[in-house]
Amino acid sequence: MVSSTKRVRLGRTGVEVSSISVGTWAHGGPNVAGGTSVGWGGHDDGDAQDALLYAFEHGLDHWDTADVYGNGHAETLIGELWDRVPREKVFLASKVGWDPGPHGHYYHPTYMRRQVERSLRNLKTDVIDLHYLHHCDFGPDDRHFEPALEQLRAFQAEGKIRFIGLSDWSPARMMRFIDRVDPDVVQPYRNVQDDTWESSGLAAWVREHDIGAAFFSPLKHGLLLGKYERPTRFEEGDFRRNVPGFEDPAVIEQMKQARDALIGHFAGHPQPVLHGVVGALLTGCPTACVLLGMRNRRQAEAACQVGEALSSADAEWVKSRYQPES
Repeated sequence: MVSSTKRVRLGRTGVEVSSISVGTWAHGGPNVAGGTSVGWGGHDDGDAQDALLYAFEHGLDHWDTADVYGNGHAETLIGELWDRVPREKVFLASKVGWDPGPHGHYYHPTYMRRQVERSLRNLKTDVIDLHYLHHCDFGPDDRHFEPALEQLRAFQAEGKIRFIGLSDWSPARMMRFIDRVDPDVVQPYRNVQDDTWESSGLAAWVREHDIGAAFFSPLKHGLLLGKYERPTRFEEGDFRRNVPGFEDPAVIEQMKQARDALIGHFAGHPQPVLHGVVGALLTGCPTACVLLGMRNRRQAEAACQVGEALSSADAEWVKSRYQPES
């Protein structure tokens, strides 16, 4: 097994982490919120913890979770491992804000405190290394933004969190708040098919301010790997039900063609497709890592074999394989 030895400095935090970092969204299992499937099917607690242990043993020491992944279940699975993994050896990130609680809007300060203190208990830790505002919906006229940021900075002053992060599915929306948040790390949605990292201005802001970045959903929930031979409908509670491409025969065929092209292009690599779609995101991003979901040891083994940035030419070639046909 070839372990990922690539390390990146998360910008001005000064912390070095693995370029491939562990995402635990799927560790929460199937879940429905507000009538929408927001979790993942096919989850097994033992497999998930086995993946975390394997990842750590092979150098993947940045673990990312959130209070709402399985309503705290993903955090709890991590917290159960400190008898086998030294807590101080893991750079631990979580998030707050997705669950509005009983207040009718996101980011109520009282509920934020409840959730962060619950995260600390679930994770069995005194401090979370990096805590994100999970999204940038701060209500009408952004009226809840200042209280949310003030509360997060209060947690930092109290020693409950070390660094502040900002996340969202839309890099452009993140740019509306980034100057006022002045985060240490950003976590935008980004993959080789859906990529506004540069065009939104977020990439330039990250470079100018020397902050870290962690790209989430880099595989578009697995779709980009081309492993689905036919359209697939996922169970209720599985977020992939919300991604039309999984049920579109033309998209499935395009993903298979892209898969075959990458297998040919990176024929000498043990994980040619994963290497291509992940490595393209690391190109030109020296303070960035990629969050890969790892639900079992097999996925962790694959993740440990990638993490090198591609050349600029290869990165552009990979991206071109995934663009819609005109």
